[in-house]
Amino acid sequence: MKTIVKTSLVAAALLTNVQAGLDLDNASKDIKEAIISMSKDAKDSIVSMKDGFIESSKSAETAVSNVSKDAKDSTVKISDDVKTVEVSASKDSRDSVVALSTDTKDAMTNTTKNLKETTTTLSGDTKASTIAISKDTNEATKSLSADTTASVKTVSTNTADSTKNVSADSIASVNTVSNAANDTVKTLSADTTASVKTVSNATTDTVKSVSTDTADSVRTITENTNDSVNTIVLENK
Repeated sequence: MKTIVKTSLVAAALLTNVQAGLDLDNASKDIKEAIISMSKDAKDSIVSMKDGFIESSKSAETAVSNVSKDAKDSTVKISDDVKTVEVSASKDSRDSVVALSTDTKDAMTNTTKNLKETTTTLSGDTKASTIAISKDTNEATKSLSADTTASVKTVSTNTADSTKNVSADSIASVNTVSNAANDTVKTLSADTTASVKTVSNATTDTVKSVSTDTADSVRTITENTNDSVNTIVLENK
């Protein structure tokens, strides 16, 4: 019995080892295949990346070449255009300078001619005006001299007449004032004498009236006093 059991255990162990070996082989095979597959995929990926990089490099190179070519063409075109513009501007400037020079020359010629004519006319007008002014001034001076002489004579005559009239009027006024003053003094003297007499008479009358009134008042007071004294004496008795 023990032998059977041992044999069974050995057989089981052997089977287990065989199975484990088979499993290990299968696992190793699977791992190997997986590694090969991954390696192949990685290789394909690297190849694809390489192809993509090469394609990108080619596209970039093509783009740079196109840009460079376009830039070169643009630069050449701009240079040609600038040259054309410069040539046109230079030609236009030269034509403008020539036209301006001609116009300036004509304008200066016309200005000089007009200035000469204007100066000649102005000189003639000034000379004529000077002669006319001189003639008018002489005539005006003569007229002014004659008018001044006549005015001086008239003023002198009027002044003499006025002086005579003033002198006569002054004498008459002095006489009138003197006579009026004398009359006033006489009248004032007569009026003063009459006033003094009137004041004197009025003063005398006033003194007399005051003296009479005072005497009467004294008498009345004395009589009243005597009557009062007599009345008091009689009442005491």
